Amino acid sequence: MQLHILTICYIIGSVTFILGLKMLSNPLTARKGNLIAAGGMTIAILGTIFLYETEDGQGLHNYLWIFSGLIIGAVIGTLAAKKVKMTAMPEMVSLFNGMGGACAALISAVEFDHVYREYRLDMNSFADVVPFGHYFTISAGAIIGSVSFAGSVIAWGKLNGRIKDFSFNGQHIVNLIILGFVFGVAGFTYWTSSSVTNIWFLITLLSAFVYGVMFVLPIGGADMPVVISLLNSFTGVAAAFGGFLYNNKVMLTGGILVGAAGTLLTMLMCKAMNRSLQNVLIGSFGAKNAKSAAATTQGSYKEISLNDTATCLAYANKVMIVPGYGLAVAQAQHICHELEKNLEEKGVQVFYAIHPVAGRMPGHMNVLLAEADVSYDKLLEMEHANEEFKTADVVLILGANDVVNPAAKSDPSSPIYGMPILEVEQAKMVVVNKRSMKPGYAGIENDLFFRPKTSMLFGDAKKVLQQLVNEIKNV
Repeated sequence: MQLHILTICYIIGSVTFILGLKMLSNPLTARKGNLIAAGGMTIAILGTIFLYETEDGQGLHNYLWIFSGLIIGAVIGTLAAKKVKMTAMPEMVSLFNGMGGACAALISAVEFDHVYREYRLDMNSFADVVPFGHYFTISAGAIIGSVSFAGSVIAWGKLNGRIKDFSFNGQHIVNLIILGFVFGVAGFTYWTSSSVTNIWFLITLLSAFVYGVMFVLPIGGADMPVVISLLNSFTGVAAAFGGFLYNNKVMLTGGILVGAAGTLLTMLMCKAMNRSLQNVLIGSFGAKNAKSAAATTQGSYKEISLNDTATCLAYANKVMIVPGYGLAVAQAQHICHELEKNLEEKGVQVFYAIHPVAGRMPGHMNVLLAEADVSYDKLLEMEHANEEFKTADVVLILGANDVVNPAAKSDPSSPIYGMPILEVEQAKMVVVNKRSMKPGYAGIENDLFFRPKTSMLFGDAKKVLQQLVNEIKNV
């Protein structure tokens, strides 16, 4: 009877995961979808704790350890989620994703230890008593989980500025050698003497950890949304292997959903950046191998005053706003929405142009603007936005750099050459709000700032937007 009830719990959990993922595709239903999926997970967890039985009829009994872990994790997670700023959201997502990878690796390690202790007296090697399929599941979960954990920690450090990009000549080859070593040691562990099997398994984990570090270290700042998405898919796949190990249907379903969604999103990110997925996998993604021509052909830029900017915006027929990480840093999404409403009261059409990889993680700008209650209908994807720029009177760029850089189309020596961009120059006028003329997160100079149609409006995005709102009211 308990088994049947547990199966129903797992079915409920699996269905809510799928339903929640579907609802996440629309900002209007995303919050509800998140809660539904979380509710299904809660049912699955409680069902496992109280209803799970082993083949000999034994259930879980160490409730003190289980609920202590759940309570500690819940408290830390809740406090972290409530205190995190929107600017730090990408690094929190990366860190939490890394914890998922570490969990999957630990599950595999515990299962390896369990099998080793159970059969060590009856075997000369793992191959004597453990089916290869079972060992493959253990080692795959351990390797992928370790890579995801190590890579996510490095990504977290890069996003908050604690870790800098690091690369050297021949790094692709070194990475491939390390990866080959990981697979080689994993295979050797299966057939080697049982007296040292556990040592070689530990070496497998450590070498996978090293590969995770080396895999992410050279990745350029502007490319981090892709690597975050890829590491997220790794965590899902590792969790799915854990579901195989314990024949846990809901864990398997959740892992497959995360792995598949992360993989599809990674492919979409690569397409948006015009990058090769193969290059991502060998750790060469976004490598800066040449100096952009924009850095050597700078002309002079022209500034525009707040008053002139406000006048141009107020008397425009259509204004396109391009949000970037600078908007997030300044926590200016709410005042930006207020600017939008003030312009609409004067009869101005206002839209937001969203690049797929703007910010520090996939969908960063969408989340940021949704927090300020900006209508989803006003958020235009890149292809649609590029059509609308042709009829726009003013484009207001708020802290975006790489996603509007013309070097992606005109400079073959640029690291971002070939990346689809927001073609803001099709508008009649471009106003760029930045703190200074320093390059963006990718460290690439932007020739757009020196073009005839472009005017620079320096200052903190939040303060500048607040002043624009005040000026527009008086126009």
